[in-house]
Amino acid sequence: MYQTLLTRKYLTSKIMPLLASVAIVLCTAMVLITWSVMGGFLKSLVASGRTMIGDVAITFPNVGFPHYQDLVRRLQADPMVEAACPMIESYGLIHLPDGRNELVVVKGVEGDSYNRVTEFHKTLYWRPLTEPVPKDKFGDDWRLRQHSLWAGRLADGMALREMDAQRAQEVPAAVFGIEVAGFNIREVWGGYTPGVVRVPQSDGTLKDQTVLMFESTITLNLLAMDPTGRSVETSTRQVPVANEFQSGLYDIDKQTILVDLGLVQQMLNMDEAERIVAGSAPDTHGVVVDPATGRESFEPARETTVDPARVTSVLVRGKGKQEDPRPLAERCREIYRDFAAAHTGVPPPENIRIATWEDQNRTLISAVKKETGLVLFIFSFISLTAVILVLAIFWSMVSEKTKDIGVLRSIGASRSGVAMVWICYGLAIGLIGSIAGGALAYAIVWNINPIHDWMGQQLGLVIWDPRVYYFVTIPSEVETDKAVIVVLGGVVSSVLGALIPAARAAMLSPVKALRFE
Repeated sequence: MYQTLLTRKYLTSKIMPLLASVAIVLCTAMVLITWSVMGGFLKSLVASGRTMIGDVAITFPNVGFPHYQDLVRRLQADPMVEAACPMIESYGLIHLPDGRNELVVVKGVEGDSYNRVTEFHKTLYWRPLTEPVPKDKFGDDWRLRQHSLWAGRLADGMALREMDAQRAQEVPAAVFGIEVAGFNIREVWGGYTPGVVRVPQSDGTLKDQTVLMFESTITLNLLAMDPTGRSVETSTRQVPVANEFQSGLYDIDKQTILVDLGLVQQMLNMDEAERIVAGSAPDTHGVVVDPATGRESFEPARETTVDPARVTSVLVRGKGKQEDPRPLAERCREIYRDFAAAHTGVPPPENIRIATWEDQNRTLISAVKKETGLVLFIFSFISLTAVILVLAIFWSMVSEKTKDIGVLRSIGASRSGVAMVWICYGLAIGLIGSIAGGALAYAIVWNINPIHDWMGQQLGLVIWDPRVYYFVTIPSEVETDKAVIVVLGGVVSSVLGALIPAARAAMLSPVKALRFE
């Protein structure tokens, strides 16, 4: 009982312990704010990477594998799978309107099925907007005007097709990463406007021109290979650009373009085609017509077969929220094993790579996790100053209250009872400081973007510049388990700081304590 009474008395009558409580408040808030912002940044990166690849990818690179339509059907029939789509991934060279050539990653996809597996439609940048983005205070965003234009661009981008006015028919189109061409200018509010570039003219001069990438046509070059992986030829096509996408990952947005799957299959010789069976006996009834002279001649023909179309990957999306995609990956492995047993000419299961979205983004995710851990370690180390501050204040208070300790010991208080007075005191300060620090961190994290905007307007201090960081707003999220860990850490720190002064008070001799002046 006397421990509680003395703790309440010291808390309400002393100023110095409040300084220790303020230290606990600041340290708790600092660690929790850092953890929340870094955790929100990591979660945003993971969500952005997952947006473009789904949950699991079944991949056999370069030459790909046939009969993928059956694999897609088998996957979509499974109760764990929401949707699946084919994809070809290859490197290509593009020729841009300003005369530059850029090496890019080309992904051939079907617009409809790719959108069901990923959230591709959400990444398309040129779309109609009814309200400006949060940081666009003056409504400068191009997308707020000419809604009919942007609606058409959105539809073309989702379909990866565009209407050819000359031929009056739809043709395959490309969707660029927003940073691939480098024509767009990123504004202070985080959005893009088309930029002015110097375009070479036929007479050798350069002319300043506003380049709208979504209204341009590029030259796409792909290196075709045969089923054995040998280079055959370079295939070139003129491809219109339907739209641009912003995934949120700079590496993807800087080097990736999406193109209609059928066009990529044709360019890489991966579409369905007739071929001669090697070693087949000639047929003497083959007739060949010379196009120059019109003369007919007999030429031995050989047995032919249909070579099925191929893709390099099948992307899979699981049902529900896939916090852990590994069970889905194992199920995809089982489905592929059955698929391989049913078809000849497909790679064996041991040669197929089945990777989750975490596996495909492991380098980036691991780097951010390590950076988060390092920052937390440094800030936690700094927080040890709170332990030292509590220790110093309590040490001086024990010296000040030596006579009071002597009185307690003389009326029968045990050594452990005296020690508990200071431990309870440290516990009370830790609880008050940690809870207040948690509340302060919660208020700052949930209002961090308005606070940052105010700092930029009033103080000219812009820490999170949308032109540098790829997310327009500061990502943040206070997670309950993290908050509990940090608050408990503050309480423990305060108690640890009180242990040595408590031990000193318990070891004081009652006689010497009463004689203390």
